Amino acid sequence: MNNKFEISPSILSANLGQLQAEIEACERSGADRIHIDVMDGSFVPNITFGQVMVKNCRALTDLPLDVHLMIVSPERHIESFAKAGADIITVHYETCPLIQRTLTQIRETGAKSGICFNPGTPLDSLRYLSADFDQVLLMTVNPGFGGQKYIPSMTLKISDTAQILKELGSDALIQVDGGIDATTIGEAYAAGARNFIAGSSVFGHPEGTEAGIRALRAGVENRN
Repeated sequence: MNNKFEISPSILSANLGQLQAEIEACERSGADRIHIDVMDGSFVPNITFGQVMVKNCRALTDLPLDVHLMIVSPERHIESFAKAGADIITVHYETCPLIQRTLTQIRETGAKSGICFNPGTPLDSLRYLSADFDQVLLMTVNPGFGGQKYIPSMTLKISDTAQILKELGSDALIQVDGGIDATTIGEAYAAGARNFIAGSSVFGHPEGTEAGIRALRAGVENRN
């Protein structure tokens, strides 16, 4: 397994009144992507961002924009998010009865495709969809709110995902989201995750955004 890892700060926890400064701080500290959580108040309790936020972020950075659609009927909006500037679009298995078609639709826009699983959702479908996704996003909390604690049993789910992908010969990236901080990131990395979404531990770090990203990197490096 590739030892390289990526940090994807989630602007859900950023100071949106200083969005440009927050993104610039992410760039200076070597962030690999900017993560944008799109919530609709239906699939998950909160309402957050839409296509306008993606467009605004696209104007502020050349970093890949990683858009996570926590919404019902995501297939209705994939094209508009791609046009707004999304480089990666991830949809939830739970919201897509025709998931293979939806993943194909994402790739047809030119974006990379991601499939996401909530903590309690089994991974069985990965075996039938391995040709259709570029990344697997595992929620390590129940989605809908920032600042939650990492669910310890999700470490086993990361390991299971890594084993399934290995058996399938897939080089898809394992991404994790929820409760990722300088302590939990090492555990998730050791289990096989290679892309780490972090919000409050980056933008809420007492020494600032750049220090938050440095702490995450140290959490992985100290594990090796």
